[in-house]
Amino acid sequence: MTDRDAWEPEAAPLVRPYVITKGRELPDEEQLSLITLVTAAPADPRRPARLSPEEQTLLDLCSAGYLSVAEVAGHTQLPLGVVRILLSSLAEGGHLVTRPPVAPAALADREILQEVLNGLRAKFG
Repeated sequence: MTDRDAWEPEAAPLVRPYVITKGRELPDEEQLSLITLVTAAPADPRRPARLSPEEQTLLDLCSAGYLSVAEVAGHTQLPLGVVRILLSSLAEGGHLVTRPPVAPAALADREILQEVLNGLRAKFG
């Protein structure tokens, strides 16, 4: 080991995102948002033998149950855009099942809430 090796940090392997995604574009936000839930398709006999290491990691991670797209990105430490592209590709191939996030609940009517509050005050003082 030379003096130069002592002060140089170990270089991390660098693979450009467009290599990992094979040049594909980001899916629409409606198709695959941060909070879209993904899981591996049940008993997928068509699971291809030629997956990239990143795609294989995503399928293995998603086989444990539903995770949000953001959680998958956090576990893999890949850029979010790369994860969204790979998940979209796997979903299009039938290897992943996606579930859109639950729609936000409608807000309660202010008048009804005021009547409930008035009723509680009348009963409990």
